[in-house]
Amino acid sequence: MTVTPRHLAQELDLLRVRARRFVTDEMAADAFEPRCDSWLVGFDPSFSKRLAAAGLVGMTIPREFGGAGLAALHRFVVIEELLAAGAPLAAHWFAERQIGPALLRHGTRALQDEWLPRIVRGEASFAVGLSEPAAGSDLAAVRTRAVPVDGGHLISGTKTWSSNAHRADAIVVLARTSSEGRRHQGLTQFLVRLPDDSVRISPIPSLDGRHHFNEVTFTETFVADGDVLGAVGAGWSQVVTELSFERSGPERYLSTMPLLRTVVAELPRLRTTDQVRLGELLAHLGSLRHMSEQVARSMMNGSAPDAVAASVVKDLGTRFEADSVDLAHALAARVPDPSPRLVRLLREARVQAPGFTLRGGTNEILRTIISKELLR
Repeated sequence: MTVTPRHLAQELDLLRVRARRFVTDEMAADAFEPRCDSWLVGFDPSFSKRLAAAGLVGMTIPREFGGAGLAALHRFVVIEELLAAGAPLAAHWFAERQIGPALLRHGTRALQDEWLPRIVRGEASFAVGLSEPAAGSDLAAVRTRAVPVDGGHLISGTKTWSSNAHRADAIVVLARTSSEGRRHQGLTQFLVRLPDDSVRISPIPSLDGRHHFNEVTFTETFVADGDVLGAVGAGWSQVVTELSFERSGPERYLSTMPLLRTVVAELPRLRTTDQVRLGELLAHLGSLRHMSEQVARSMMNGSAPDAVAASVVKDLGTRFEADSVDLAHALAARVPDPSPRLVRLLREARVQAPGFTLRGGTNEILRTIISKELLR
């Protein structure tokens, strides 16, 4: 077991207090409305900029680009507080969580100089172009192609489930640049700047009519050589690392926390059976938090998350989220006069719940990753 040095523990405690105070002040000013899945559906650029001005965005980005140069554990502490409160994080979430680290690892100095300071200031919104309509959960079945031309590539194909692409400044696209070799070979990542006349972004409304998912179609979209992210043909290994960032964080078990906290607060009393169910759920939460925190600790030296550990966190975390919605629904049925907030949060959670075990890789895909490692 890794023991946190006392000075680091104190530093993290102070940072947590700072983040909690920021959220408390924002809520007192009615600056945002708590939401479930706030990192995905809570798009508020002004909040992102205020959070950045408080030094709570891009903390792991080096000081030379305007960041704090801190470790993954520092970001872990801050986003725990933000997610538990249901703060609107979607405007900067993908940029900070995975695009920033990808730029640091694979981006040219020009791309780093352009985008990393904007990420730190909460001014850059990114979308991710991985999934495709006919590929299901098989990410290697990429059909979007990038053909080399003078000065760059022309991208043609369609991506789906790209959250907030209609609001993004850029989308990072995985495209096939070669048909030779195995399916995982010949893939490359491109940074496509938006808006672009050759890019059509079509909404995919949720069951409640809201819009954050999109289908994105590229028709010979020109991407300059300078906007290739990493090496041509190295896209698969890069994406696997980025998915580990996506799968291992607190968003995999805290997305429904605003709902759970609200329903418990509004119940006149907890029955013994309720206490048992809630206790079991919170014990599960404690285990998940420890696992996720250990992944963050393993990244203290700047390394990427372990893919297997990240897969375990997401598999267990998304099932926990579904269980928490079921429990909240059962408890809410006994609230005599539920507040509009409770009703709204419960509806939001029910709409989002089917995606818990799909986004970022289905549970079946995750278990395949885990089993292959166990058999190795």
